[in-house]
Amino acid sequence: MTCIRLHVTAEGQTEQAFVRDILTPHLATFNVFADARAILTSKDKRAHKQHRGGLISYQKARADIVAWLKQDDHAECRFTTMFDLYALPEDFPGFADAARNTDPYQRVSIIESALFQDINDRRFIPYIQLHEFEALILADPQRLDWEYLEHDRPIGNLLHMVGAQNPELINDGPQTAPSKRILKEIPEYDKVTAGVSVAQRIGIPAMRSKCGHFAEWLHKLEQEGCVA
Repeated sequence: MTCIRLHVTAEGQTEQAFVRDILTPHLATFNVFADARAILTSKDKRAHKQHRGGLISYQKARADIVAWLKQDDHAECRFTTMFDLYALPEDFPGFADAARNTDPYQRVSIIESALFQDINDRRFIPYIQLHEFEALILADPQRLDWEYLEHDRPIGNLLHMVGAQNPELINDGPQTAPSKRILKEIPEYDKVTAGVSVAQRIGIPAMRSKCGHFAEWLHKLEQEGCVA
C-alpha cells in the first residue's frame, strides 16, 4: 500500500502555514501527507537564496508548479494550489472568460479548469480560494477574540455582517473583500501573525460547513487516500 504525498503551492506565508498547521494534520487521517511552499518569486544566485511568497504573475506561479512536478514525478504524488481569487493576476488561464461571469463559483470553475489544462498533468488538482483566505476566518468571526481581546463590539459587527450567509460569497471589491471588512473593524488584524491561529480555533468542520468551494477541494484531497 502506497500513500499519497500532496505538494501544495501556496500564494504566501499565511497559506503555507495554514497547510502546515491545519490541513496537514487533517489530511493525514486520510493517509494523504501534505507539505507546502510559497511561490518562488526570485532567486539570488550569488547568495544562493530563494525568495518566496506573493502571487506576482501566472508565469511565476506556473514555473514553480511545473518545476515541482518534475522534481517529484512519482505516480503517488498529487499537487494542488492555494491562491486567492481576489487580486488574481490577469494573465491566469481563463481569467478573461471568468471575468465575464457574475457567479463566483462559475468564475473559479472556469479558471481552475483552464489552469488544469495548461499544467496538463493528471496529478494536479487546482484550487482557487473564494475570494481570499479571510473567507475562512469569517466562517466564525467570534474566534477572532482569541487574538484580539477586548474587541467585543468590532467582532460583534463582523458577526452581524456575515450573518447566515456563505462567507465565500462576500465580494472582492477593494474596500469590501473579506480582509478589508476585518481590517475595517480590527485595524491591527495581521493575517500572517493571527490568521492561522484564528483558523485553528475555528477548525476544519466549521470552515467546510460554511465555505462550499473550500469543502469541495477538501473532499477531493481526502478522496485521494491511499493507492494500492
